[in-house]
Amino acid sequence: MKLNILVSGCLAGLLCLSACSPQTTELKEYTGYVNPFIGTGGHGHTHPGAMLPHGMIQPGPDTRIDGWDSCSGYYYEDSTINGFAHTRLSGTGCADFGDFLLMPTVGEQKVEYLGKESQKRPFASAFSHRNEYAEPGYYSVFLDTYGVKAELTATGRAAMHRYTFPESNESGFILDMDYNIQQQINQAMAVEAVNDTVLRGYKRSAYWAWQQDLYFYAVFSKPFTHTLYTDTVIEGGKQIPVCKMLLHFDTAKDEQVMVRFSISSVDSEGARQNLLAELPDWNFDKVRADARSIWNDCLSKIDVKTEDPDQRAIFYTSMYHAFLSPNLFTDVDGRYLGMDLKVHTTDKEDPVYTTFSIWDTFRALHPLLTIIDPQTNESYIRSLLKKQREGGVFPKWDCAANYTGTMIGYHAASIITDAYVKGYRDFDVQEAYKACLRVAEYDTTGIVGPKWLVPFVMPRARYYKDAMGYIPCDFENESVAKALEYAYDDWCISVLADSLGDMETKDKYARFAGAYKSYFDSETRFMRGLDSKGKWRTPFNPRSSTHRNDDYCEGTAWQWTWFVPHDVPGLVGLMGGEDAFVGKLDSLFAVSSELEGETASADISGLIGQYAHGNEPSHHIIHLYNYVNRPWRTQELVDSVLHSQYRNAPDGLSGNEDCGQMSAWYILNAMGFYQVCPGKPVYSIGRPLFEEVTIHLPGQKEFVIRTKNNSKENKYVQSIVLNGKPLEQPFFTHSDLTAGGVMEISMGAEPLKP
Repeated sequence: MKLNILVSGCLAGLLCLSACSPQTTELKEYTGYVNPFIGTGGHGHTHPGAMLPHGMIQPGPDTRIDGWDSCSGYYYEDSTINGFAHTRLSGTGCADFGDFLLMPTVGEQKVEYLGKESQKRPFASAFSHRNEYAEPGYYSVFLDTYGVKAELTATGRAAMHRYTFPESNESGFILDMDYNIQQQINQAMAVEAVNDTVLRGYKRSAYWAWQQDLYFYAVFSKPFTHTLYTDTVIEGGKQIPVCKMLLHFDTAKDEQVMVRFSISSVDSEGARQNLLAELPDWNFDKVRADARSIWNDCLSKIDVKTEDPDQRAIFYTSMYHAFLSPNLFTDVDGRYLGMDLKVHTTDKEDPVYTTFSIWDTFRALHPLLTIIDPQTNESYIRSLLKKQREGGVFPKWDCAANYTGTMIGYHAASIITDAYVKGYRDFDVQEAYKACLRVAEYDTTGIVGPKWLVPFVMPRARYYKDAMGYIPCDFENESVAKALEYAYDDWCISVLADSLGDMETKDKYARFAGAYKSYFDSETRFMRGLDSKGKWRTPFNPRSSTHRNDDYCEGTAWQWTWFVPHDVPGLVGLMGGEDAFVGKLDSLFAVSSELEGETASADISGLIGQYAHGNEPSHHIIHLYNYVNRPWRTQELVDSVLHSQYRNAPDGLSGNEDCGQMSAWYILNAMGFYQVCPGKPVYSIGRPLFEEVTIHLPGQKEFVIRTKNNSKENKYVQSIVLNGKPLEQPFFTHSDLTAGGVMEISMGAEPLKP
């Protein structure tokens, strides 16, 4: 895909905070390296719309309504566009949003209901990828049905649309209020014309976010007449409300009509103030240039030197994806909707965020941020602290100030501990520590949400693991996966307790951290479900998967057996020593990739043997070879994954992007290292992809990784020298990195074995 290289402007804005502070680097146009269409096909579930780093608003094209591959609202294989919604999730495995769909029209405006089975609205337009273009902060497409060119750009809280119309006395817009992704329940909708150029409205919906309130304020550059269309249709015995605002005006040939559109979770006045603050005029090209500048600053945090344009595109697109979420959730006046669904006010310089996919992102995204943007990572922690204060407990996955109860573990403890041990402590450490203890122990009191949701937010598994010492598989679903992740999180808490001098709690949680041993079956050498009578669940098949309804979570015994990042030596011992461990680990990559079960999890993807790179439980496994003196295996497998699981194409991701985790794995490993255990500030060296990488660190320092004799064939490390001193082991520390300096890695075609 051809991407233009454009000249950047500059903007100093609140949105990016430290995340996008300018770097004193050579002026480059990093945005020209990004291909926003990577991951929009296959099952990547990304979106090419005009989004800013951590932006509250995500304007862009919507091509399908339902199905797993509609999660972002856009799928590359589609050939029609329903319109341009203003909210979405990019790269997730679950869907929500798709609010306030705006579609330009020419001719008769069709609004008839096509049924829940239809992926199209009656006013949808055909389009071609030949006439579609995207860059960070900008999107355009030609709508064939109407002969209209659509362009979108954005600030943090507002979108600007520009439409070039043909000559017509039947031009207009349809604002589809009832549109959403994956057939959400619209509980309330209201829209009104303030005057002949301004609309405002409100919507409450229920889906993944069980109560999402959203307001908008929209200003049009051309006066309109309007018709409010409302109806109720019956399908499947359910009443489906319909609400659309139809706008009408005349246009001359190539006349441009623009729209300024802002949102707020607080109220319509908040949306209006967001618009006035961030889009005070109609200078579309300036907003686009400012967006490009903001993105350029973010992407410039890492420089890579390579002659391979595809690898450069994958790397900087990964950087782009890594900065899309979590999302800003605070209005310009500092107001935001808290987890208690009440309006709160925070320091405008320290905004609150939402869209924390913590089960995914604790593994690589947050560790990456501790390197290139620790201040923003601290801001995320402060947001999480507010959420537990307002909602009663840390979220696992929050969406629009709602607990979703999705996924397992309590990995806020990991994010906090990893930041703390690396010296980033610009948050209330004591509050964070107490909140970690609160979420680790079974307590359903004070959790804000409907009663049906509470067992998902606070599963009874946390009672069993403390009271019984293990989680019986006949009492609790996903028992093995929960237990292994709890053991890791409890280890994180023990580290915090130790640092804070709470030895009694440290010892208690260190014991909990060893609970993973209870699930290891020495006969099969797999982690297995153990029932309430202390018996292994039978029958047992390590390739079996029943999505979210077995002893594992989005995985099999093959993938989950290795999740003991905090105690690799302990796992090696359970396996029978290094040789036995290596034999088992080799088998993971060599056995059949076949999955068994009628409802095998679709998330188990990107398979190499039973290693599943398309889903997060596998992401640390390749680096385990470094812990048992087989670094060449880590090197060759990292090389394999970098080249086979990531491509510069719409289907270039082997699984859901998952709010930056898939991309963060690539960024770290392409630079040449990975953190196996967040909370231990140690990096495992793999196979560097580029001949030179420069990480621009806070405080004007740099860490440079130079790779000699690097080629596709030379994928094995021969020597490592850090600041002039040879490294005898394939590990270095976070303090080594943040001190700045040079790491030199020499490569060769043959593995270096003892």
